[in-house]
Amino acid sequence: MEMSKRSSQLTKSNLEIFSIVWLDTSVNLIQENLDVQQRIRATINHLEIFSTRDECEQYIRSVHFDDQIIFIVDRQSSQDIVPDIHQLPQISSIYIYCLDKQKYDPWTKSFSKIKNVIAHVDELIEQIQLDQIKRVHNRLNETLSIDFFHANESSEQSSTTLNGQFIHSQLLINCLLRMKLTINDKNELISLCKEEYNGNPRQLSIVGEFETNYSPDRAVWWYTRDSFLYKVFNKALRTQNIDVLFLFRFFLRDLELQLKQYKCSSTIRVYRGQLISKNELNKLKASIGQFISMNSFLSTTIDRDVALFFIGDTHSLDDELEPILFEIDVDPRPDGTKPVADITSLSYFRAEQEVLIMLGSIFRLTDLHQDENEIWIGQMTLCSDNDHHLNQVFEFMKDEYGTGETDLLSFGHKLKDMGRFDDAGKYYRRLLNELPCDHKDVPRCYHNLGNMAFQKGDYDSSLQWYNKSLEIWNRTLEANDPLLATSYNNIGLVYDDQNDSKKALEMYEKALQIWKQKFGENHANVAKCYNNIGVIYRKEKNYHTALNYYQKALTILQKLLPVDHPDLGSPHSCIANIYYYIGEYDLALHYHEQAHRIKLKTLPSQHSSIANTLENIGLVYEYKADLQRSLSYYKNASDMFHHTLPSTHPSVIKVEQSVNRILSKIASEGALHE
Repeated sequence: MEMSKRSSQLTKSNLEIFSIVWLDTSVNLIQENLDVQQRIRATINHLEIFSTRDECEQYIRSVHFDDQIIFIVDRQSSQDIVPDIHQLPQISSIYIYCLDKQKYDPWTKSFSKIKNVIAHVDELIEQIQLDQIKRVHNRLNETLSIDFFHANESSEQSSTTLNGQFIHSQLLINCLLRMKLTINDKNELISLCKEEYNGNPRQLSIVGEFETNYSPDRAVWWYTRDSFLYKVFNKALRTQNIDVLFLFRFFLRDLELQLKQYKCSSTIRVYRGQLISKNELNKLKASIGQFISMNSFLSTTIDRDVALFFIGDTHSLDDELEPILFEIDVDPRPDGTKPVADITSLSYFRAEQEVLIMLGSIFRLTDLHQDENEIWIGQMTLCSDNDHHLNQVFEFMKDEYGTGETDLLSFGHKLKDMGRFDDAGKYYRRLLNELPCDHKDVPRCYHNLGNMAFQKGDYDSSLQWYNKSLEIWNRTLEANDPLLATSYNNIGLVYDDQNDSKKALEMYEKALQIWKQKFGENHANVAKCYNNIGVIYRKEKNYHTALNYYQKALTILQKLLPVDHPDLGSPHSCIANIYYYIGEYDLALHYHEQAHRIKLKTLPSQHSSIANTLENIGLVYEYKADLQRSLSYYKNASDMFHHTLPSTHPSVIKVEQSVNRILSKIASEGALHE
């Protein structure tokens, strides 16, 4: 049952955006009353119950700010806790359960999120139901999930970091849409939903209806219905919950097919009324003239007045919310434009003139201004996939996964490239469990599990997986097969990180011999191997030879890859390191900054490779005696490493030591000046 009485209990994650948190310290109205719990969960499934104020606040603060909490509190605790949690973005609405309503009404006027003071439980439940129906129908409280692409090279650094997320969100959608489907896909999703809604008869009934009656030609009908499916699917899209999105891939494909079948054939202007946070508004202000993409299907209407009605009363808004009306011009005719369809005849709510825009559609934000009613007007134009400046990189990276169906192996590769190593390993293991032991992809799974262990710093496990794959490939492949070269190269990386340069160089040279024999000199794998050999010579302080290998690698890759391809980042970083070691700090910074620029544009914003570059820049500034800048880069690197790697990973430990070292130096300098 999706309910907990204390935050000390291990609660399941909430698959929906909304949840109810009830702090009941006095009357025990909710604790043992299963009927009340069930009636509440009929409206909002996820219910957390607390009897102590501190545990309650701790839980609320642990909830992600993109989630939305409906908070119910008794009068005993309201004046104590409400001032402390009212400003939190995850708090959507507050209801005070109090028998003496008149006494507490004046105090509540100071807090805009307090929706009502209610004396009777039936009235409380009814009020929550009515308010939630309004929220769901208008879909106002759903935060926008937007990726930004700033094509202007002079844009501020903070905005260009979002370009990598833009590309990888597009690639993830592309991979899911092309993924091979199985007869068990829907059953897995249904099992998950039955577990999530256990103890919620209303939603379980709808899950059963979906299990029995769903068909691809009713995908839009199910999407527009107020049920578990929309709530779970939409949150998974907004938060990129990989496990849930994977189960929804059949539904995602069905939705796209229906939108293509009913797509608009001529130009149209559509509207969407929305509440957004001030933070989201500021990002939009910084993106005028740039490209944006929504990480969800976008519900719009052809009626401007309807969109304005959905915004509601702008005079009673929370201080952190701003009203915005998107005016979107759509021309569906150019090639590469994602489908846009009038779904009036397909929708659960047929009375509405709704136009649905495909997930991942790209828009150019042409203008943003306030009208006379202080409503922000965001004017956008739907673009084709061929319009944005990163299309060349996007197409190149997409082709790396092939042009046909994708499978669990390519899905794992996509997650790996996004820096989501645990998720990638999960799907490699899933594939391994599904394959017969003699299948050709078994050693590929072993090899990729070795990659994941290597990325996490578990070198012993990494070597075990690599050697398992190599043993099979040595038996089944020709001696010059490129897969053997890949295996030798990656085993070399492990030995290199274990500081066994002799074994590492031996493996790299084996790989290089095969790749040059099969592909010639001008191949990306040859370049990567040159780069790895350069690392060995750099560690041996043979800087001239190392620089020669790095430059050979960079020259080859620049011939083969688009100018902003992420694989160009590594040789730039390596060349920068050589200049650092020979004391050419300005040249080192130049190449590090080139690497940083490329990685920011093409990798997710928290990728560990970006952290490596930040750490290296911090090191250069340390040796230039610019300690404050050095500290800033080290701290940023530390934050990123902690986001993607376990605390025991060598990279995490090393950068924390660097932070402490700089702090010590700064303290020493301060003491000298006193």
